Amino acid sequence: MRMSEMTGSEAIAFVGGGNMTRSLVGGLIARGVPSGRISVSEPQEALRNGLASDFGVRVFSDNDNAVAAAPLVLLAVKPQMMRAVCEQLAGRVDDAVVVSIAAGITCRQLQRWLGAARDVVRCMPNTPALIGAGAIGLYAKPTTSEASRAAVERVLSAAGVCAWVPEEAQIDAVTALSGSGPAYAFLLAEAMQHAAVQLGLSQEVAGALTR
Repeated sequence: MRMSEMTGSEAIAFVGGGNMTRSLVGGLIARGVPSGRISVSEPQEALRNGLASDFGVRVFSDNDNAVAAAPLVLLAVKPQMMRAVCEQLAGRVDDAVVVSIAAGITCRQLQRWLGAARDVVRCMPNTPALIGAGAIGLYAKPTTSEASRAAVERVLSAAGVCAWVPEEAQIDAVTALSGSGPAYAFLLAEAMQHAAVQLGLSQEVAGALTR
């Protein structure tokens, strides 16, 4: 099925079963997406078993079975692993929209490694996305269809607010703003809690009031 024909009820494949995948899968399940529509490839058995047990999704140790016939594929692997993963998937995701959450890997690189993949989308989630309260920057080439964009946003909105940027270079600004920004808020909260303890409040009270 081509992405332009997607109705919102097709298969979704994740390559990589780490924290971000768990967050997105959990959000999708909570929104009523059937677990049978979701597949995840993950080499670590413990992570596979956890996803299958907690969410009932289909899990695989290899990428080929996970992405088979899926019109939407999310690459949730570390940047240093991305080239090898893409080259292994080349020819298998040509008709899918491929979404990368890896920082610093451009659309041009992704398309070169994937081969004939038509639609490639970059996204930059942040740490609060792990609890469904994130802010996610997205970029797609101008040739990417509205149907493809909508399909990507339906999935990623499970982790928080989505915002599209018109130029790929702006993803770097997203990384600086929403990607790194929460760390400064956490640092401020930690300093406030420490100061409150110094003023005589207990750790429990200071923590509750800071949060």
